[in-house]
Amino acid sequence: MGRRIAFTVVLGLLVSACVGQNTHELLNRTAIDVPASTIAATHDIFVATTRRKSTTEPRRVFDGDRSSTLSFAEVEITVPKIHQVGNIERAKGAAPSDPSKHFAARRVTFHGDAHAFEKAVDANVAERGDRVLVFVHGYNNGFDDGVYRITQIAHDTDYKGTPVLFSWASSGKLTGYVYDKESANAARDDLEATLKMLARTRAKSIDIIAHSMGTWVTMEALRQLAIENNRDLNDKLGYVVLASPDIDVDVFKKQMARYGQPDKPFVILLSGDDRALRLSGFISGDKPRVGDYGNAPELSQLGVIVVDLTNAKGNDRLNHAKFADNPMLVQLLGKQLKTPAALAEGAPLPGRPIEDIGNGLGHAVGSAAQIIITTPFRVLSVATGGQ
Repeated sequence: MGRRIAFTVVLGLLVSACVGQNTHELLNRTAIDVPASTIAATHDIFVATTRRKSTTEPRRVFDGDRSSTLSFAEVEITVPKIHQVGNIERAKGAAPSDPSKHFAARRVTFHGDAHAFEKAVDANVAERGDRVLVFVHGYNNGFDDGVYRITQIAHDTDYKGTPVLFSWASSGKLTGYVYDKESANAARDDLEATLKMLARTRAKSIDIIAHSMGTWVTMEALRQLAIENNRDLNDKLGYVVLASPDIDVDVFKKQMARYGQPDKPFVILLSGDDRALRLSGFISGDKPRVGDYGNAPELSQLGVIVVDLTNAKGNDRLNHAKFADNPMLVQLLGKQLKTPAALAEGAPLPGRPIEDIGNGLGHAVGSAAQIIITTPFRVLSVATGGQ
C-alpha cells in the first residue's frame, strides 16, 4: 500500500507539472518583429536528431516519431533581454513567441546529409573557437524543449564554443516512458556516429552535458566507443556531465567498468529529492537510479566526481533539472566549463578545479550543507573548501 501511495503522489506531481505545457511548436505562424534593443543574444544551435520531420504539424519541425536515419538542422534562437538566469521564458500554450519576452526561433535551416552538417559545424567551430558543447535531453521532451534548453545552458554558462543538440525521439508525453526508453536504446549508435563526426571537425574539445534518460544514451555511446578503443574521441573528449542520471545503478557500474577510469573530469550531478527519478525507480521495480543514489563514495570509486545537490533548491516541483534551472548552479557550471577539460585535473584527482567549484558554491550559498562533492580521495566541504 505504501508503494502505491508513493506512486500516486509522484504521478500527481508529474501530471500537475505538465498541466498547461506548450504544444511543442517551435516556429510561429508569422514572424513577430521587435526592436533589437529587446534581444539579449542570438544563438545558432546545430541539431542531429533521430526524430522524423513533422509533416502534419510543420511548426514543430521534428516530432516524436522515430526515424531510421539521422537528420540534421540548424536553428537560430533569440533570447530576450528580460531573461532571468535559470529560466526558459516561453509563451503559454499555443500563443506565439514574442522575441521581446520569450525564447524564439527565428529560422530553421536543414542540412541534407552528414557531410553538409559536418562542414557547417566545422565552419562555426573555426569562427567561434575550438570547442563543441553537446547536449542530450531527457524523457518527455519535445524537439522544442531540447532546443530551448541547450540555448539556455549555452547562454547562461556563457559557453564560447559551438552548441550541438542531439535530439533523440522522445514522444514528449508523460505517458511515453516506455516508448522513450526504447527510443533512447535505438539512438545509441546515432549518438556515437555524431560524436565521431564532431571529432572530425577542427574542434579540439567536445564537452557533453546529458540529462535524465539522455544520460543512458550518452553512457551507451561512450561504452561503445570504449569497445572500439576510441573512448576519448582521439583525445578530443572534454567534460562529461551526467545530470540526474536515469540509469539503474548496477547497469551504470557495468557501463563504467567497460569504459574504465576517466582521464578527464567525469561528473555525476545527483539529488536525493528528485521526484521524477523516484517514479522511474518505482517503474523499474524499486531499483535505485544513479541520479538519486544515496552512496556517493561508492559511485566515486568508479573514477567519477559526484556532486550532491539534494539541499540546493530547484526551480520546479520535481527537482529534476537543478543543474540548469538553479541560477547559481548553472553559472558555476559555466565557470568550470571555461577551463578546458585538458587543463583540468582528471576525475580521480583532487585538483584545483574541484576546489574552485566548492569554494564558489560555498560563498554563494553560505552553507556546507548545500552541496557535497565526493571524489575517490576526498569529500569537499563547499562552505570552507576544506576536506
